Amino acid sequence: MKKITFLILTILATTTSFAQFDLFGVRSGVNISNLDYEDNVPSGNTHRNGFVIGFTAQYGITEKFSIAPEIQFSAEGAKDESLRLDYLNLPIFAKYTMWERVSIGVGPQMGLKIHEFEDGYRNLVFSGVVGAEYIFCDDFYVDVRYAYGFTNVYDDDQPLEATNHNIQIGVGIKIF
Repeated sequence: MKKITFLILTILATTTSFAQFDLFGVRSGVNISNLDYEDNVPSGNTHRNGFVIGFTAQYGITEKFSIAPEIQFSAEGAKDESLRLDYLNLPIFAKYTMWERVSIGVGPQMGLKIHEFEDGYRNLVFSGVVGAEYIFCDDFYVDVRYAYGFTNVYDDDQPLEATNHNIQIGVGIKIF
């Protein structure tokens, strides 16, 4: 756990040294997530409504292009108690500003499971994230995102195979 925390902090620290600082803020919202099974869908695999909360930064590379790393807690998985998965996610967006207040982004996301370990689920998963953001005044914005899981959420010794899919609807505030 200490190594992964150190890795996350190192990534955030090194991105600040290569780019111009634009924004630091807090973001929260709701998740609508589910597990997408290849075969043998277990009962209780209905969507889970959860929440997301975290910190965000944005570093301008050019006037229209920026990199936006985040650290967030995200309640994902499915509705059944045994299928709930909570992650500490690290998405890193490549953002493009289309108009003055509208931007789109795409990037990878690494998720570290933060509840029980050795429970049959992988502790580290990878996803791809795409999203759109609208700034409705100088310090507040709304966004919508979709995360598509690339890795199986189950450990290799489990007979099931599923990926996590998640829709986030969020609001954020720029701190400075």
